[in-house]
Amino acid sequence: MPLSVSLSVDGDISVIELIGELDAHTAPEFHESIEKAAAHGTAIVEIRMHEVAYMASAGLRSLVFAQQKVVDGVTIRVVGASEPVSRTIRTAGLDRSIVLADE
Repeated sequence: MPLSVSLSVDGDISVIELIGELDAHTAPEFHESIEKAAAHGTAIVEIRMHEVAYMASAGLRSLVFAQQKVVDGVTIRVVGASEPVSRTIRTAGLDRSIVLADE
């Protein structure tokens, strides 16, 4: 399944919405949105994953990429990730530096 990525800015929040599967083939499109979101200089980069059915290790690398692209003090928040995706993020230890939120 392909990945649909959209980026919007709402006040001081850059919102990236993902729909589909996040893997090695689809991660480059996500990276482009991360770079654009980082360029906006907002205080929060919110990654909405309500409709991400699957995330491979490339998705984890994408979240690390996001951490590297934003300036210090910017919060990266992953919202609405399914339990398998959240578990993958927690198992990798990324929940120590990325906020996981239900909504």
